[in-house]
Amino acid sequence: MTSRGYTCAIVGTGAIAGAHAEAMRNLAGRARLVGVVDLEPDRAAAFGATWDVPAYPTLTALIEARRPDLVHVCTPPGTHLPLALECLAAGAVPVVEKPPVLSLAGLDRLRAAEDAAGVPMATVFQHRFGSGAVRLRRLVAEGALGRPLVASANTLWFRDDDYFAVPWRGKWELEGGGPTMGHGIHQFDLLLSVLGRWSSVTAIAARQARPTDTEDVSAALVRFDSGAVATVVNSVVSPRQTSELRFDFERATVELEHLYGYDDGNWTFTAAPTSPDVVSAWDSGPADTPSGHTAQLAAVLDALDAGGTPPVSTADTRVTMEFVAAIYASAFTGRTIDQGEITDGHPFYDSMAGVGAPWSTTTSGLSG
Repeated sequence: MTSRGYTCAIVGTGAIAGAHAEAMRNLAGRARLVGVVDLEPDRAAAFGATWDVPAYPTLTALIEARRPDLVHVCTPPGTHLPLALECLAAGAVPVVEKPPVLSLAGLDRLRAAEDAAGVPMATVFQHRFGSGAVRLRRLVAEGALGRPLVASANTLWFRDDDYFAVPWRGKWELEGGGPTMGHGIHQFDLLLSVLGRWSSVTAIAARQARPTDTEDVSAALVRFDSGAVATVVNSVVSPRQTSELRFDFERATVELEHLYGYDDGNWTFTAAPTSPDVVSAWDSGPADTPSGHTAQLAAVLDALDAGGTPPVSTADTRVTMEFVAAIYASAFTGRTIDQGEITDGHPFYDSMAGVGAPWSTTTSGLSG
């Protein structure tokens, strides 16, 4: 496989854009930042000066001037869909921060646009790409740990009222959801990438303390086709913050505890008393790659070099986005939601708010 150099642009120069620019710098020779865009010209200019690239007034102007190979979309969630569609139409690969769109309907529009343009896109789920996660998925695929039995994914974070003073946060029509959509999605996306196809979700959601239209807590019970069962908890009202995953297999327990990113030191591996030999399988590698944007961007470029579909593809992303929709649908209707149930015409297909949150003052669920 021959590696080539790729030109990249960034749309949206808020906090997360720095992680994308840093990833490009870490992959110098393979990725090169050539321009940035932001609705606030002063912020775009300051970011461009920091990274020694020009700022442009619009994505259209940037694409016309620089013709980037990849465009990293780092804007608020409600703007992702039109920006990604513009990238695809121009032949540039969109690398879109989570959540990539606000609904399953939006994601299906992106998939259709991909097919029409013959250009792929990738969703940023960087926790999939640390060496611990890569190693765990390999061992699961090989059957080295036995059947998965029980698992949990807990995203217990704290965001105060001032955090939600930003106009687009906590609004269904602008952010798409609360911690289920925008915070815990990283942990349970990694859970889903390890355990495979989920079959049903039973969930609750609540607005406990924050001044939002969306939930600030959700909890779900999940069944998988493998027979495994899992719990998923998402919170932005938890003062002692932690991100936790636990997988109990027949032959071992594998645990991860971190906050916003991990390395190999954040993993704990415990062999079952009857299976001490599996320790050597866990120790066999790969090793020493932390989770993060650099690891995912490297994987995206590897796939493009090989002429393949970059991770995380829209097909992969749809599994996670359907899971998000199922949590909201179950929480707001009081029903268990089966995989494949939410399709065109379902109330939760076009909006994660669906029939409306129980605490909503309107039937649309768009105000609190």
